[in-house]
Amino acid sequence: MAADKGVYIVTGANAGIGKAIARKLALMGHQVVMVCRSMEKGEAARAEISAGAPGPVDLVQGDLADVESVHRLAGELLRRYRRIACLINNAGIWMQRREVNADGLEATFMVNHLAPFILTSLLMPRLRESAPARVVNIGAGLYVFGTADPERTPRGLDFSRSRTYADSKLCSLLVTLETARRIEGTGVTINAVHPGVIRTGLGDAPGPFGFLLRLMKRFAAAPEKGADAPVWLATSPDVDGVNGKFFMLRKEGKLTADARNEDLIKRFWDLSVKLGKLTDAL
Repeated sequence: MAADKGVYIVTGANAGIGKAIARKLALMGHQVVMVCRSMEKGEAARAEISAGAPGPVDLVQGDLADVESVHRLAGELLRRYRRIACLINNAGIWMQRREVNADGLEATFMVNHLAPFILTSLLMPRLRESAPARVVNIGAGLYVFGTADPERTPRGLDFSRSRTYADSKLCSLLVTLETARRIEGTGVTINAVHPGVIRTGLGDAPGPFGFLLRLMKRFAAAPEKGADAPVWLATSPDVDGVNGKFFMLRKEGKLTADARNEDLIKRFWDLSVKLGKLTDAL
């Protein structure tokens, strides 16, 4: 059975692309673990997905808003699951104003970049034990408009409601590339993917900026379409052994100079290890 090969963990799985990914994996017969901040919303989504799906669907409460919460989530996942086939870091936010958490970190940077990095790092020993295994980071083509300043971005000192989301996706891509180098040859792969312009609640807000985003989304694809490329990366034999790539849907994308900047990669790797309170990242 597919479940014997390990679970497929999907963060932010109660709505949008995450929910569509979880549904598609469950329909394929895989054992899915939905990570959701709200147990009430998560249970409603789990019941809907599991109805008629051959694969079992589990629910784990997990908050990605601060460092200690991510450490607790990783501990719970390690306690409950002996084998992990794939971790899909899907949860993401688009903040309209600067907010910092108890760690002093800006919310977008925390949820979109640091939380996936911490979770991947803490689950990596289990992923290696489960190899072949995969990590899929949901990225965004908007990363090309992002900037990454190690001194300012983590705390939102350069916050912009129109650009900070792109900044966070660039930060995530930088450490994804370094993670790929460090795990090369272990049987675990990590890749990032832009799932397309999808009609979800990401970035919804009152005011002119929110109105503009909602207007643009009227022409966007449904979440089910957004699940296609991530599920392909998570399951397809077409990408066996493919590691450290950024995909635009199912096609490998060309990286910008910033994403390939070795100094920036090293600085954000070292900074992310420190901010994530990781003593031995990978």
